[in-house]
Amino acid sequence: QEPLVESGGGLVQTGGSLRLSCEASSFSGYVMGWFRQAPGKARETVAIISANGESSNYAAPVKGRFTISRDTAKNTIYLQMNNLKPEDTAVYLCAARGLSAVEFHYWGQGTQVTVSS
Repeated sequence: QEPLVESGGGLVQTGGSLRLSCEASSFSGYVMGWFRQAPGKARETVAIISANGESSNYAAPVKGRFTISRDTAKNTIYLQMNNLKPEDTAVYLCAARGLSAVEFHYWGQGTQVTVSS
């Protein structure tokens, strides 16, 4: 199974935008999610998208600013992040779970997002 590989992180000013990508060639048909972990804080869910890409849900702090999507032809998951805030600073991780699984058990290494004030 090919690993999940995130990219697209970086340093951006408050109010800026970034688009994260997650290469997920081995995870067609899986529920996919973006999570984040800031220093000293627990990992938190950011957004989840269904296996067919037709439904998604978001954590309250990012709703209206972030959009999760998936390109099934490219087996890639995206997270478009707009109007970024300093509190969005974290390592962002892509994860996958099977349709019958309860937990996400396939994880990428993460990509750092830093938002300066």
